[in-house]
Amino acid sequence: MADEAKARGNTAFSAGKFNDAVRHYTNAINLAPTNQILYSNRSAAYASLNKFSEALSDAQKTVELKPDWSKAYSRLGAAYIGLHNYNDAVSSYKKGLEIDPNNEVLKSGLADAEAAARSSRTRGRPGASPFIEAFGPEMWKKLSSDPITRGFVQQPDFVKMMQDIQKNPNNLNLYLKDQRVMQALGVLLNLKFQTRGSEEDVDMQPASSSRPAAAKAEPVKEEKRPEKEPEPEPELMEVSAGEKVKKERKAQAQKEKEAGNAAYKKKDFEIAIQHYSKAIELDDEDISFLTNRTAVYLEMGKYEDCIKDCDKAVERGRELRSDFKMIARALTRKGTALVNMAKCSKDFEPAIETFQRALTEHHNPHTLKKLNDAEKAKKDLEQLEYFDPQIADEEREKGNQYFKEQKYPEAVKHYTEAIKRNPKDPKAYSNRAACYTKVGAMPEGLKDAEKCMELDPTFSRGYTRKGVIQFFMKEYQKALETYEEGLKHDPQNPELLDGVRRCVEQINKASRGDLSPGELKERQDLEIQNILANPVMKQVLVDFQENPKAAQQHMKNPLVMNKFQQLVNAGIVQVR
Repeated sequence: MADEAKARGNTAFSAGKFNDAVRHYTNAINLAPTNQILYSNRSAAYASLNKFSEALSDAQKTVELKPDWSKAYSRLGAAYIGLHNYNDAVSSYKKGLEIDPNNEVLKSGLADAEAAARSSRTRGRPGASPFIEAFGPEMWKKLSSDPITRGFVQQPDFVKMMQDIQKNPNNLNLYLKDQRVMQALGVLLNLKFQTRGSEEDVDMQPASSSRPAAAKAEPVKEEKRPEKEPEPEPELMEVSAGEKVKKERKAQAQKEKEAGNAAYKKKDFEIAIQHYSKAIELDDEDISFLTNRTAVYLEMGKYEDCIKDCDKAVERGRELRSDFKMIARALTRKGTALVNMAKCSKDFEPAIETFQRALTEHHNPHTLKKLNDAEKAKKDLEQLEYFDPQIADEEREKGNQYFKEQKYPEAVKHYTEAIKRNPKDPKAYSNRAACYTKVGAMPEGLKDAEKCMELDPTFSRGYTRKGVIQFFMKEYQKALETYEEGLKHDPQNPELLDGVRRCVEQINKASRGDLSPGELKERQDLEIQNILANPVMKQVLVDFQENPKAAQQHMKNPLVMNKFQQLVNAGIVQVR
């Protein structure tokens, strides 16, 4: 049940429904309070909601439960960054890297924490730039939204200068001669700066209507004329020529990319790599050349080369502030390479983490499916490695012994281990169903009985287990149908025949109206309990509190409406 709640939380998290994810992870934690993965996942969900105090609490609990798990320190570092406690964040990431030195998530987090710590130390330091706040997290958003500076953001040299200033605002003095930086500063500070030239010098002279003053102005103007000589023209020509060369290289790079695409379609992978590599040499400001080359390496099975290119694409993409979709594509491709490598290493965790990083960049159904497939492969592998029919039989026998001694919780423990060791054994499910029945855990027992019947439809014990549970739940008609289905496979089974007889007696007794008031009340109470335990009705009741629109859709179902009315009549639900 905890795994099911966790799976629902993972699905909600991947879909960006972080509040739902927190709710599902909380349900899972209530069922399995010592599972460190659940606290780790809930910490990530809280962080996504900017609830960093709660994220920190869960991260600390994760570390407490599993101090040798590197991901715990990744969660801890992320929470500390959110709380602007950068020194503790740096310490957390370093501890994680001591456990897993090659973990890319921890390396990236450490770099972010150290940069934030440097920026924090710079802020408020004597002699620090008074414009520090202008270069905060909102800087790029402001520059991209302004009609003047929007074009600058597309220029790599400008981006590099602003990144340098953002890392250390005191470096602003190094770039004040660049008019683009001055204009950007004006936008960030909501000020208007004017560039100063010889024309403005003349305009700033004191105004006068007297001829002598005018006469004095003329020599000044003549003296400044040499300064206006077109001395910068050669530089402008050089820049123009440089831009022309740059455009030509970009155009040539695109042609190389097209040639690489054509070769890739023909499966001429070596030729495709040559073209993409040439495109990268010609233009290093387009990461699509790198991501295309990763696709070729992936097809060729050169997974390490693919991963190296993916990492380069992500790093370069962040420098260029490339589209998040492009960065997500590189991470998804890296995850795919890691999945293929995991078939030998048996370690799917790096791939799962990479797919999760890709989804934080851009939510893509294709990436989500790859994440789900990787998680399933990991679970299947763990189950396969744990599979041992001999140990399963031994555990089942231990469970049988405890059952005879009426020590049902101990018996359940051994039957559960037997199922983990051999999940295809119907006997273990049948025996655990009997234990659940003894302790009154009817829904769990019913689920095990149905699993037993699914694994072996001819195994009569599965039908008797299910019939007994339905009989105890006063569902006599359903129990009768279960016993009759079992008799089709084993017509002379005495337990099934006795079950049919007892069900018929109860059904006839009810039809004659022979039920006592106590029996009638007990039957009604049991029906209410069954309705409240129904997962669909649980969701209906939640929707009535949190999502009235969805609740109205539920009421269109006659069966749901009937059960809901029963709850109203019983006073469980009040309608105002």
